[in-house]
Amino acid sequence: MTEAAPVDPSRVTFEKIREAAVLIKGAVLETPCLPAPRLSQLTGAEVFVKYENMQVTGAFKERGALVKLSSLDEDEKKRGVIAVSAGNHAQGVAYHAGRLGIPATIVMPVLTPFVKIAATRSYGAEVVLAGNTLAEAKAEADRLAEKNNLVWVHPYDDAHVIHGQGTIGIEMLASQPDLDVLVIPVGGGGLIAGIATAAKAIKPSIEVIGVETTLYPGMWGALYGKEVRCEGATIAEGIAVRDIGILTTAVVKQTVDDILLVSESSIEQAINAYLTLQRTIAEGAGAAGLAALLSDRNRFADKKVGLVLCGGNIDPRLLSKIVVRELARDGRLVSIRIDTPDRPGILGEIATTIGDMQGNVVDVEHHRLFLNVPAKGATLDVTFEAFDRPHGERIVAALRAREFVVRYLEIGERMD
Repeated sequence: MTEAAPVDPSRVTFEKIREAAVLIKGAVLETPCLPAPRLSQLTGAEVFVKYENMQVTGAFKERGALVKLSSLDEDEKKRGVIAVSAGNHAQGVAYHAGRLGIPATIVMPVLTPFVKIAATRSYGAEVVLAGNTLAEAKAEADRLAEKNNLVWVHPYDDAHVIHGQGTIGIEMLASQPDLDVLVIPVGGGGLIAGIATAAKAIKPSIEVIGVETTLYPGMWGALYGKEVRCEGATIAEGIAVRDIGILTTAVVKQTVDDILLVSESSIEQAINAYLTLQRTIAEGAGAAGLAALLSDRNRFADKKVGLVLCGGNIDPRLLSKIVVRELARDGRLVSIRIDTPDRPGILGEIATTIGDMQGNVVDVEHHRLFLNVPAKGATLDVTFEAFDRPHGERIVAALRAREFVVRYLEIGERMD
């Protein structure tokens, strides 16, 4: 990791990916690639999902990690390995290093979600928390690698790692050979470089499209020769990569047809769709492919599209917040503020009105002491469930018809 990776894309080959597929067989789950009729109905494409969230570590990263670890000689294995990661790569390296008896040190930023820190430690790795960013964590990892003579396991810019990730492409086309297009999340580029190499070798006519967040468009900029800025807080932290790979970029330029950028709100919608329609969990990066289909339905209409749900390691609290936000966006969870006279029975009248309209009150806050509330008045914040947006609007209209002063609240005003 301290040396720049070679830029010759010919180091990544389909033959090596096939060898990697044999190597990992039995040690890494061959996850299913299944039709998703409800997602097809939602997007207008014929969708097939590759469920890499079913891996032991909850993400695809263990494929490349195992191939890299298996390439080490006996001396390197005894010295031990080191990696920098905010989550999935860390767990992949830790899990398979533990299986193979290789000491592993993982350096993670201090702001890494606790669920990922705990999981990495549970596989037997030594976890070092350092810095607020991956760049700061890498500085500490460089120091430890030099001090302890450790072997780097790069998260993406390594031919062995790329070959391991490419095994997903072999499995997808073996399961669904008539796919028209693959839509792949892009961080540093290891996943898409491997899958694109395999897919184009098996089926040259297939289209391979990458997906990045609008906040981290590094590979998009490299593919189209654009200057970009990569910064900001994203729900897809797994693909929030400032410094994309050198080797991966060279491969992507030869094999990938396009890179699309998606918004934070579309990723949230995709996470919610996986949960509510597919009954499966996707982290932000894992949902990026579906977010692209939701953002550009015309592009994928009537095509057979393969999505890689590349990871499901999401903080449960964040997932619950996303579900609530999506209910609000759909108009099925409505928050309102009502100015009322402060008299007995007023809360009952409001609840009865909502109930008579088949709404379901889920939360009420009664404010009398706000300085902007009249001394003889009160303010009620009410959140209720509705069948859909028009139903919620009818309930609000019924409250206003009873001469209550009602205004809508953003869901964040209640959640904060």
